[in-house]
Amino acid sequence: MPMFHSPCLPTQSRSNPHHRPRLTASRIRESLTTRFTKCVCSLLLTLLLIGGIVVFVLWLNLRPHRPHLHLAEFAAPGLADPAGLADSVISFNVTDRNPNQKIGIYYDAMVGSVYYRDRLVGSGQVMFPFYQPPKNTTAITGQIAGARIAAGGTLAAQLAGDVARGRIPLRFELGSTIRFKVKTWDTHRHHLHVECDVVVGSDGSALPESKNKRCPIYFI
Repeated sequence: MPMFHSPCLPTQSRSNPHHRPRLTASRIRESLTTRFTKCVCSLLLTLLLIGGIVVFVLWLNLRPHRPHLHLAEFAAPGLADPAGLADSVISFNVTDRNPNQKIGIYYDAMVGSVYYRDRLVGSGQVMFPFYQPPKNTTAITGQIAGARIAAGGTLAAQLAGDVARGRIPLRFELGSTIRFKVKTWDTHRHHLHVECDVVVGSDGSALPESKNKRCPIYFI
């Protein structure tokens, strides 16, 4: 009985034994190339991951932190007599803490200002340029010349009412330009602005609620 062979099935006569070694060698080369490419990609990804971790750790260690300023003392004795404020001085004591481990801070000249209901009632330079080492606390003390408040005006009437109540709200501000120092490298200059809300009594001295209060800091 005759036998039929399907054209879709390989037969002994159609196969070429000389093609198999070439096909096997080609597959081996492709496999080795793929493995080498995967190894190179894995190595590069690992190096990138390690480099990213190192950069992140360095950034955490060298990233400058803002200084911490607290209002320790404040006195404006001339507020009880608006006309006499021009002849009196406003004194203050602010503690300035540099929290950085390895970063110092250069301060340019510092200017202080005092506001009552957004009206300037005193201003002046309070600190010469100075350098603050890492993990250092500096006392910023000074005196500001008061400004006269016109008698008979709305502001004078508001001040007289606050004095009678024994609570006079003021805003004390400090301004300077600072640079962070990382070893031998200095950053660019930042304009530092500090705002301290303080409430004083009829005698002009800061009430206990305003002492040792942390002051917000802004860079402008």
